[in-house]
Amino acid sequence: MGVLADLAAAQRYLLNNQDTFLELFTEHLQLVVFSELLAIAVAVPLGIVATRSDGLKGPILTLGNVAQTIPTLAIIALVFPILGIGFLPAFVGLFVYAILPILTNTITGIEDVDESTVDAARGMGMTDWEILRKIQLPRAVPVIFAGIRTSAVINVGTAYLAFFIGGGALGVWVVGGIRLYNMAQVFAGAIPGALLAIGMDTAFALVERRLGGEALQDGSIATG
Repeated sequence: MGVLADLAAAQRYLLNNQDTFLELFTEHLQLVVFSELLAIAVAVPLGIVATRSDGLKGPILTLGNVAQTIPTLAIIALVFPILGIGFLPAFVGLFVYAILPILTNTITGIEDVDESTVDAARGMGMTDWEILRKIQLPRAVPVIFAGIRTSAVINVGTAYLAFFIGGGALGVWVVGGIRLYNMAQVFAGAIPGALLAIGMDTAFALVERRLGGEALQDGSIATG
């Protein structure tokens, strides 16, 4: 009954603070979406480069592992002297933290394409770029999107840390509610974040299945 009472109190808290909630939720969503889009734009090309150069693969993976190893708050602290407080340093921290799952899955997805398929395409006279575009990337789509899904869900939770650097987002309610032991406020900030994570994961799963099916069909046509 205690949890149900807290949930009911959280609902009332949301209704009584709708404007503040919309502001915090918008900040949270912007942090996650923009940092994720930039991470995709950086990590996917880096992953492709890594599969094309053994000499660069090690340094690229090391860079991604280091980015994932450093806690987000530590990254924020490192950029704080340069960027100050607010949205931007929180965005940078999320972006850096989002890279590794996308990077590693891009490399894995491309390298796991059946070698006989690649050899057959090469035997048909395809260039390396054509093999990448028509054979390897289409078949790697499901694996790449699995990395994007993982990265996005992680970012939804990590975005709560923006509170500590003045970046706003739903962490304002969650951390503030914990400090005040106001469980209605905590739930009002935590539940929307959980629903956002579920929603993003579901959306990416749908896109993954759609693109994966279309890509495999195109790849089959290309090698047929």
